[in-house]
Amino acid sequence: MEKLKGIYWMAKRVLMVATVPSMIGQFNIKNIYILLDMGCEVDVAADFTDTSMWPTERIQKLKDELSDLGIESIQLNFSRSPLKINRHIDSYKETLKLIQERQYSFIHTHTPIASAIVRLAAHKTATKVVYTAHGFHFYDGAPLKNWLIFYPVEKWLSKYTDVLITINQEDYRRAKEKFYAKKIVYVPGVGVDIEKFAPRQSGRDRIRAELGLKESDIMLLSVGELNENKNHSSVIRAVAGMELTYVIVGKGEKSGELERLSKEFGVDVRLVGFRTDVADFYDAADVYALPSIREGLNVSLMEAMASGLAVVCGRIRGNTDLIENEGCLFDPVNMDEIRKAIILAIENREELSRSNLQKIKHFDLSTVDNITSEIYRRGTGI
Repeated sequence: MEKLKGIYWMAKRVLMVATVPSMIGQFNIKNIYILLDMGCEVDVAADFTDTSMWPTERIQKLKDELSDLGIESIQLNFSRSPLKINRHIDSYKETLKLIQERQYSFIHTHTPIASAIVRLAAHKTATKVVYTAHGFHFYDGAPLKNWLIFYPVEKWLSKYTDVLITINQEDYRRAKEKFYAKKIVYVPGVGVDIEKFAPRQSGRDRIRAELGLKESDIMLLSVGELNENKNHSSVIRAVAGMELTYVIVGKGEKSGELERLSKEFGVDVRLVGFRTDVADFYDAADVYALPSIREGLNVSLMEAMASGLAVVCGRIRGNTDLIENEGCLFDPVNMDEIRKAIILAIENREELSRSNLQKIKHFDLSTVDNITSEIYRRGTGI
């Protein structure tokens, strides 16, 4: 409690929530700094035992960083699997108890399952909730089961949402037309630090030396978890017979399958795992590929554009907010379209680099920070 001009002022206490800690570390540190600058006390809650995205060492580093900021890391036993009903019930009870004890001014929540649990618990305590949807599981062209399961749940829970943040135009339009949240806003993703990812020759030289690549060798890059949705296998099939090296930064359950496919199709694939120097990989690459089946507004795609890379990606929600050149877009399950897009990008990478650097200025981190600050102030009463 601080004394300001003769009166006592109690700092607002805010909870930041995600299912897994990587969502906090990768996409919400800036939001935490915004809240701290506004004079809020911040707690962070997630399942800090989940190492599916980040190794234990990186999670501990995040907890140490938060501790240095005076932020408590609270363990809530969320699960990414919708089938673990008993665990969801337990995490609901944990979340409700936490909210009741700490009496937060508002909660900013991320990821579908944690956000469902948080909104149900917050409704019991009349606590305000800001929910960022990083890409709904239902979208134009989504499987019918996604619409049958996720759409009605999200629509129902929107009644318990004070501010719903959408990060692409398709989700924003649908939410405005169909959902019940008190306020629905569009934010251009989580933003990208254009200065941080500005291209540097030193990064290119270092990574190419590590990988044993000559300057003339074509390097194709993807960054992301090795899972079904990220769809790296389609790229491997599409580039069979091409003279290039396909580097994938990330970890996940599909690593064995991708290694098998690389041998089957004779593609030089390098799985380099989780890396903290991903900016140098952007510098080293010639073309960036994002073959995902589903995205919200992909951060690695924005980082690649800010790095001056030619990019190719699926013709899906979010990506089409960023990429206007039809030749750089493809059907994520059409190998012929993927191959043609990659060839076009290789042949026109200097021109595409210039246009991407220009386009990405509209998604600069400072723009997103200003919008987020306004949301916190107007939408939550700070």
